Amino acid sequence: MDLARAAGRLVAVPLGALARWRGGKPMHPRGAVFEAVLERRGGPASWGVPWLDESATEPATARISRGAGLPAPLPDLLGLAIAVRSAAGPVHLLLTTTGRGRITRLLPVPRRDSASVYSSIMGYRSAAGTLRFAALPESDAVTSDPEPLAGAVARRNLSFTLAVARGFGPWQSFGRLTLTEPARPLDADVRFDAVRNPPPELVPDGPMARFRAPAYATARAARTASRSSRGGG
Repeated sequence: MDLARAAGRLVAVPLGALARWRGGKPMHPRGAVFEAVLERRGGPASWGVPWLDESATEPATARISRGAGLPAPLPDLLGLAIAVRSAAGPVHLLLTTTGRGRITRLLPVPRRDSASVYSSIMGYRSAAGTLRFAALPESDAVTSDPEPLAGAVARRNLSFTLAVARGFGPWQSFGRLTLTEPARPLDADVRFDAVRNPPPELVPDGPMARFRAPAYATARAARTASRSSRGGG
């Protein structure tokens, strides 16, 4: 039996209960949604993956959230979820605050500051090997409390360099994500699924992907049930 998938099924049970209690969001219950722009410009290396190698400017939606929903200014595992409206179809990336180094990029790290390093942790199988994504901050420190964060972005855009790495290799830039304005309502009901919507020609792979799949399925079901109970269809 695949231990990662079995663990995901085990965790899916309490996550489902938590999702129903939290209105469909088992984790990252508090956040802020933003309109965003992704500028893909390729990089110094050719990955053999058009989505990484080619240039394009695409609209996106991003959400920065506090993983456990702890009140600021307490540190929390922050999440940066990105939904790109790409010509090739939807592309979703789910990133978590981590370290920046070759090993620490795989370790979730609680942060207070939204302008932190985020990594996918989950790997993607490709012709170039196993790849991971990161968002590297270009901005000064900014709060992770949703309402003040929205005010900060409204006054000045929040930007990240998007980078990719093979295995434990160095991060290499391929684009830039800019959060431009807060959504209305602030924490709009946007769904992100990095397992179902990976970048073209990349396949979610490894223990984290197998762990996430059953947990995501349960969260989706709980979210649908929550919407139905509120008359949302």
